[in-house]
Amino acid sequence: MKLFAFGFGFTALRLVDIYADEFERISGTVRHAEKRDGLHRQKLDAYLFDAVEHSEIASRIKEADVLLVSVPPGRSEDPVLSAFGQQIEASTARQVVYLSTVGVYGDHGGAWIDEDTAVSPQVDRAHARVTAERRWKDVAGDRLAVLRFAGIYGPRRNALARLRDGNARRIVKPGQVFNRIHVDDAAQAAMAAIDHHKGGTWNVCDDEPAPPQDVIAYAASLMGIKPPATEDFATAKMTPMARSFYATNNKISNARLKRDLGVELAYPTYREGLEQLWNAREGRPV
Repeated sequence: MKLFAFGFGFTALRLVDIYADEFERISGTVRHAEKRDGLHRQKLDAYLFDAVEHSEIASRIKEADVLLVSVPPGRSEDPVLSAFGQQIEASTARQVVYLSTVGVYGDHGGAWIDEDTAVSPQVDRAHARVTAERRWKDVAGDRLAVLRFAGIYGPRRNALARLRDGNARRIVKPGQVFNRIHVDDAAQAAMAAIDHHKGGTWNVCDDEPAPPQDVIAYAASLMGIKPPATEDFATAKMTPMARSFYATNNKISNARLKRDLGVELAYPTYREGLEQLWNAREGRPV
């Protein structure tokens, strides 16, 4: 099985790390030459997503059995479809796996929602995701598997590291909860979608939507330190981007992920995930 990844990002690289033996060839794109050269040293075929290497990318699309797409859409277009839409539509790849976000659902006031919930994006980046999902469906048809991810955490991207670096905040908005997903479980879900051989849409998240301040407090308890003081969301100084994440409040169901794709989460809540990371020495002094 040959895999081509548009975007060797956090989840795609974790998929490669864990499941490399499942593929006879792995290749993909990056934005910067430094990252390309680093991946070459790891024996991965990586190509710059620019006009210079488009012919090589087109050749890899043609031979791929699976296309994995983690490149986010721009404000007005999806860069992958703009550059390679015709080649993807004509490809013989049996599966196209598109990594999206639960942000497409918009705000449901803390209610439980699932994949049958209508999308209702409320910020520009979520609108772009909805448009991109629809465009990918037009191009890939029944081959398209859409994975809508909650916030992904893992090595170097977690509450432990933020506490160590002095960047963690406990901002409290009453009733606010978020789902999240450990990167290992994100990679597991992507591999399960590849093995499923069918299209569909699945939420990829943990079992327990939780207040963000509780996650920071638990991480602090693992580190044996006092958590930061709580801050009221209404008066906290935040960037517009950071504040926008609090505009949606949902409890996301992952039942279909478990039922259809057979995924058994290694880290069903933030507690197991943070414990694993702490035991792997995350959050320790650099």
